[in-house]
Amino acid sequence: MESNFNPQKTPNFSIKTTTFDQPNILFTHHFTFVFHLLLICIFFTHPLPVSTQSWDGIIVTESDFQALQSFKQELIDPNGFLKSWNDSGYGACSGGWQGIKCAQGQVIVIQLPWRGLGGQITSKIGQFQALRKLSLHDNVIAGSIPKELGFIPNLRGLQLFNNRFTGSIPPALGSCPLLQTIDLSNNSLVGTIPASLANCSKLYRVNLSSNSLSGSIPIPIAKSNSIMFLALQFNKLSGVIPDSWGIEKIGVKPMFQSLTFDHNFFSGPLPVSLSKLTDLQEISVSHNQITGTVPVEFGELSKLQVIDLSYNFINGSIPTSFSNLTSLKSMNFAHNNLTGEIPTFLGEKLNLSSFNVSYNNLSGSVPTQLSSKFDSSAFVGNLDLCGYSLSTPCLPSSPPSTIPSPPSNHRGSNKLTTKEIILIAAGAVIAILLIICCILLCCLFKKRQGGRQKDAAAGGGPGGGSGGPVAGKMEPPPQVEAAGEAGGKLVHFEGTMGFTADDLLCATAEIMGKSTYGTVYKATLEDGDQVAVKRLREKITKSQREFEIEVNLIGKIRHPNLLAMRAYYLGPKGEKLLVFDYMPKGSLTTFLHARGPETPVNWLTRMQIAKGMARGLLSLHTHHNIIHGNLTSSNVLLDENINPKIADFGLSRLMTTAANSNVIATAGALGYRAPELSKLKKANTKTDIYSLGVIILELLTGKSPGEAMNGVDLPQWVASIVKEEWTNEVFDLELMKDASVIGDELLNTLKLALHCVDPSPSARPEVQLVLQQLEEIRPDAATSSGDDGGGAGPSISE
Repeated sequence: MESNFNPQKTPNFSIKTTTFDQPNILFTHHFTFVFHLLLICIFFTHPLPVSTQSWDGIIVTESDFQALQSFKQELIDPNGFLKSWNDSGYGACSGGWQGIKCAQGQVIVIQLPWRGLGGQITSKIGQFQALRKLSLHDNVIAGSIPKELGFIPNLRGLQLFNNRFTGSIPPALGSCPLLQTIDLSNNSLVGTIPASLANCSKLYRVNLSSNSLSGSIPIPIAKSNSIMFLALQFNKLSGVIPDSWGIEKIGVKPMFQSLTFDHNFFSGPLPVSLSKLTDLQEISVSHNQITGTVPVEFGELSKLQVIDLSYNFINGSIPTSFSNLTSLKSMNFAHNNLTGEIPTFLGEKLNLSSFNVSYNNLSGSVPTQLSSKFDSSAFVGNLDLCGYSLSTPCLPSSPPSTIPSPPSNHRGSNKLTTKEIILIAAGAVIAILLIICCILLCCLFKKRQGGRQKDAAAGGGPGGGSGGPVAGKMEPPPQVEAAGEAGGKLVHFEGTMGFTADDLLCATAEIMGKSTYGTVYKATLEDGDQVAVKRLREKITKSQREFEIEVNLIGKIRHPNLLAMRAYYLGPKGEKLLVFDYMPKGSLTTFLHARGPETPVNWLTRMQIAKGMARGLLSLHTHHNIIHGNLTSSNVLLDENINPKIADFGLSRLMTTAANSNVIATAGALGYRAPELSKLKKANTKTDIYSLGVIILELLTGKSPGEAMNGVDLPQWVASIVKEEWTNEVFDLELMKDASVIGDELLNTLKLALHCVDPSPSARPEVQLVLQQLEEIRPDAATSSGDDGGGAGPSISE
């Protein structure tokens, strides 16, 4: 007996027999039957493999190969990105097919963003049973989103934003048990939000914004205990926002951190249950039809950083409980029907960076803490509000009268008449003009008396005391006192332009910003030269003797990537002014985040900024033994050639311990502070490296650490994306479209930045190594610092 077995075909059996008598034939039949049965058992207990494509030891399952072919056929590829997808299947899982990654012979990632792809997604997408991520964002793919995506058990990320998808969101997506993120924003989807998405117990990020979705928010979504970020803005959603938030399951609390529902048609009151979301950091319902009052319970949202209720029909007053929101940074209640007075809900603990209550029915006087920080656009449109600009002075109340006043048709019987208001306003304007004339005459008189004497390079200049800050456009001009040479002290440093104390104190100035250290002004001298003047806050600096020792050391520091201090002034009443070069391009924060889409920042510029920062920090650490301690993108200024200059270095040496603690806390709120500083309270070289790493991440991602992540720490967010092998989604869209970008440069710079923000301080590199690796990643034709490049580490795999 002999058998022939072909492993790729149905088994064939060939039996050779000779002539036997009947008993032998019967034996043969029995033997053949048993042999068949044995082979059938082997066949079913050890099934033969499905037909495969095998190249160089890399096995591609036939099912995935067929699905890939169908996927390519139904897409339109005008730029030829899918040419590598050959008909033989060669190289599909060995890196030869663009955008494909495999594991154990099955496709786990399809990643083809920014390829100009059209067409539609094949219904055979469900055959990719091992697929973890489908990323096709920023293409022109149309058609409907296949319901077969819901048949993929391992799907974790679905990134289809910025395309032309139509139809509704398939409810079948709720059958993906491992789904973590779904982004279908900026398409043309219609229909309702599937309640089934709440079945995905690991789903934490949902972005359905900028579509044409209708209906209301499903109650199961509001009850979710896994979703952290829910973005539904710019749709056609309507109805009442459900009041079912914050319902805890046993042992699991709600995770919501960001809810953005703006630009829809929601009506009814704000749900009180939102106050139960103890981790909530951002809520936006602007441009809807919300009515009713602001729930007093919102004052319990201790982590809330951003609240935007603008452009609704909300009435009543803002609750006094808002004074408890110490984490709040941005508040926008513009264009509503709010009433009441502003001191009633703002406490001294609030430290807002953005504020707007314009076009309401608020009344009373605007507190100085607000009027000095925000311009009049934050308050206009409230007819009974005063004190927020020179044109809206708060009039003194009229003295009490013993004779009863006759009834009046005006609102409020104690109001002044129109004639009285005009007379008082005219008198106030005349008084202000007289004060300004006196100041100008005083300055002119002192200039003529003192001539144009210049101070010595390190000596004290002529006096000229000042009772306030430099006169500015955004603050009332100070009263300048005539004083002799003993009235104050101006000290110049090497390389400065010539100006006297009188020139400085009489300069035209405007506020550029405020910080924990003080207020910064742009001052224009009489001859047209411009300088930046930092007026230090009172009672935060060391004694005058210690102050002068330290400031004289700082003023002598010169480096192409450090902002030079040109002079300092000590006033007769304790005023301390520091004078620096004026940087016309402003801060890196403004350069990156306050520009329009028509002014992109390319990769070469970003790398130039990163290397310049590293050179400046290297000079501080190695040549001057100075720890910055407050390095942020707002403290990196840019000259006319976009060369970075680190500012505010060494200022910690001028301040008291308490003031420096406040600065460290502020850096933490903005997202630049190293985690160990919450315990150490003292900065060092490794905490500076952490801050530098955050800024490099800011350059790579285009995201601001303090707000763009909806409260999520930028280094942790980047690390999580890299861990999930979605590295391309970290980078700023502008960089992905920049022709000068080389992929390895982005990846190596990202790895270096993550090295700098390592949670363990000892694992972070010194600044010398950071600079060496940056110059190795993108060598310069010639460097201004003379530092040599070094070896860069291996790239991060996508």
